[in-house]
Amino acid sequence: MKKVIVLSALFLGFGFGFGQDAAPKKEPLSKKGQMFVFYGWNRGAFSNSDIHFKGNGYNFQLNNVVAHDRPTSFGIVYFDPAWFTVTQYNFRAGYFIKDDLALVLGIDHMKYVMDQNQTVNFSGTISDPKYAAMVNNGQVNLADSQFLTFEHTDGLNYENIGLEKYKNLINKKNVDLVWSYGAGVGVMFPKSNVKLFGNERSDRFHVAGIGTDARTSLNLVFWNHWMVRVEAKAGYINMWDIKTTLNNKPDKASQDFVFGQVLAGIGYTFNTKK
Repeated sequence: MKKVIVLSALFLGFGFGFGQDAAPKKEPLSKKGQMFVFYGWNRGAFSNSDIHFKGNGYNFQLNNVVAHDRPTSFGIVYFDPAWFTVTQYNFRAGYFIKDDLALVLGIDHMKYVMDQNQTVNFSGTISDPKYAAMVNNGQVNLADSQFLTFEHTDGLNYENIGLEKYKNLINKKNVDLVWSYGAGVGVMFPKSNVKLFGNERSDRFHVAGIGTDARTSLNLVFWNHWMVRVEAKAGYINMWDIKTTLNNKPDKASQDFVFGQVLAGIGYTFNTKK
């Protein structure tokens, strides 16, 4: 009788222990109620743009203006919190409103700098004879910077909200690879550095227009929490109220262009619900 009891206990042990499959590992960036935060850095590219300037004594357009980003040289500035806004940075905060679907708030701090060494086509009028004389055969040479300097370097700030769908590609013990894709829309809140016709430089934050984007990312997640994120983004920006003078005159510029951006950085994800 005792042998029967012992054998029965061993059988039950196998049935409830070794006989059952281990519970599957939880997949990060997948469940409703999860959150993540992310901080990183970007490189940007911009299509050529027609920039229209309008104010007291002038109404003209510069066509096919070339511009690039301005990355900060790598150094301690990338890690010192007191200087983090100097770099071309990105911030994200995401919340999963459904399984595999996140609502994401973002700040994309890009930098847009008009190339100074270029000659562009000109159309319109300028009443000041000094600057009107700089236009020759329908073109103006911007190289000496007397006519115009034009930047969004503090910066080309795209404050956006988006929806992102997430799909787990690799689910290992301590490492996961998660792919996402989505789209966003937001407002442009630049601090534009503009100096036109020798006027005092305009340099102030303001709402200048809107932007929209499509994005995709790969997220390498370690121990279910720590993230390394690489993201690519393409979008369209339209700014119709760029401040060009320091005072409250109605002087302004407008432009629209397509942009591309790649970024990388680190983040952390966690559950808000048990």
